[in-house]
Amino acid sequence: MAMSKRLADRLSTFKTDNKFQERGKLAVGLVVTRKAKELGLPIEPTSLLTENQGQVSGLSGTVVHKILKEYGEERHPGTEVGRTSRGTPMAATIYAEFLNSLHSEKLADLAAIERWWAERFTDYFNNKPFKLNYDRSRTMQAMFDDLLEQALKRQRESSGTSYQGAVLQHLVGAKLAIAMPQITVVHHGFSVADSVSARSGDFVLDDTAIHCTTAPGELLLKKCTKNLQGGVRPLILTTGKKVSAAEVLAENEGILGRVEIMDAVQFLCTNLYELSLFKTSERDTTIEKLVAEYNKIIDDHEPDKSLKIVME
Repeated sequence: MAMSKRLADRLSTFKTDNKFQERGKLAVGLVVTRKAKELGLPIEPTSLLTENQGQVSGLSGTVVHKILKEYGEERHPGTEVGRTSRGTPMAATIYAEFLNSLHSEKLADLAAIERWWAERFTDYFNNKPFKLNYDRSRTMQAMFDDLLEQALKRQRESSGTSYQGAVLQHLVGAKLAIAMPQITVVHHGFSVADSVSARSGDFVLDDTAIHCTTAPGELLLKKCTKNLQGGVRPLILTTGKKVSAAEVLAENEGILGRVEIMDAVQFLCTNLYELSLFKTSERDTTIEKLVAEYNKIIDDHEPDKSLKIVME
């Protein structure tokens, strides 16, 4: 049975007002709700704490993970959720009092409330920014491959969202912007896919239409044919594993040799090496510029800010 709008609104307001945003407090919400299901409401807040009142009894990453798995969420919240900060017992007390108030108003559907907190954990997992693990001992290609693998992993865990394609498109857009500051590069949200829109490509620069894709298909190649018919040069940037597939599709379409097909990561890396003049110190700065420009594009064109990248 769906949660009532009134209860959902009350929970959302509580979460915002009391800053239940990070794993620690989300864990408090989940574990205290489970205790309320077991003990019943109203619940005595002090019963949730250890004998010295310094910790929340039963709060651990293992317990939280076990509850989350009951709702189909397999990702582990980490052991950090069990580390009690000075504010954790207070958070548990405040939340217990909130549950008691819902109980007095006959709104405390604990099964629905527990599911709601589990869903907030899924939101948390999905909204973390991607990490560019910058390590000078690794190749630039390995770093970007790792980034795209993170996006693919999230994509598999969040059906319906093409995270990898979005990251690829906006990395290319950011690279074009920092490489050619004298030219205005027009960016679009990833959901406005060029293969199913009236646009000639994801990026159109003079007589070249750039198509970014992690899954080249017949529709895209037909779009490339239209590019050629209109006097526009198509350039497909895809993942290394999909280059051969794109070439086969181009051959089937009869345009192999007339459409450029490249590994997108190599395209990025080659340009970044050139922009940094192959100097280590300049390379660091260039990658920082790329990430900053990428994040600006996400801010300006994407509603999902979890697409952002942080450097580590």
